[in-house]
Amino acid sequence: MANKSILKRNGKGWKALRRSTQDIVEANKVPETEQTRAPAYRLAFDDAEFLCREELRPVRLQLELLKTEMMLSEYGIQSTVVLFGGARIPEPGKSAWAAKNDIQKKNLAENSKYYEEARKFAAIVSRHSAEADYKEYVVVTGGGPGVMEAGNRGASEIGAPSIGFNIVLPHEQAPNEYVTPDLCFNFHYFAIRKMHFLMRAKAVAVFPGGFGTMDEMFEALTLIQTKRMEPVPFLLFGKNFWTNVINFSELANQGTISPDDTDLFHFVDTADEGWGVIRQHYDT
Repeated sequence: MANKSILKRNGKGWKALRRSTQDIVEANKVPETEQTRAPAYRLAFDDAEFLCREELRPVRLQLELLKTEMMLSEYGIQSTVVLFGGARIPEPGKSAWAAKNDIQKKNLAENSKYYEEARKFAAIVSRHSAEADYKEYVVVTGGGPGVMEAGNRGASEIGAPSIGFNIVLPHEQAPNEYVTPDLCFNFHYFAIRKMHFLMRAKAVAVFPGGFGTMDEMFEALTLIQTKRMEPVPFLLFGKNFWTNVINFSELANQGTISPDDTDLFHFVDTADEGWGVIRQHYDT
């Protein structure tokens, strides 16, 4: 006769095998001896020191891929609108904390208008997400300050959920307070984080930013250019900013990109313009 004490039930049916979480509890009840104190005795999946060994990097990569994918799927999220942008862009009227000189202070203060546009854009997107029971067009940001905060804030202010993909950095980057707690993730690997940004993306909106923003922007553009990703609406907020910092036309003139590659993205300056591109693309 089956031992009913080890039969476990979940939403997918009966589970006859003992759960690993139970063994973690039981292992911690074992009397402490010279043998049980040794690292070798620890359960492999409950041994943080073992999991952080150099040889376990492929496993850690897989865990970062799986955890976020599984939790987003369980939440029912089918598509997202990605907001990339600088952590140093301040809210209008707030001090430019990252400024190192008067020129930076002036420019960051001027670029603070993009904080407000990101906030408005996220709110517009989230209103349409509500029509799909917050399963489509869910706002996702890097979860930090600046433009990222503005994106999560715009969603939060209309009562919509939003995603934050934080990453551990040498300087603290705590999640901003507007990320939906159940959708606030933390990463070690930039590569896996960027993969999650794009796996469900129905549109990408890039606001002024620095190296990190450009890294995310060019990786996404490269995937679209090489047809490894669907040609989704790709919005560059702030034509004056982007045409000053990157000479896209010269890249085409030099022959290092195709002249048609500049058609992969759209320059926009306002939230309404940005949503108009998305609406036209999907006829929504």
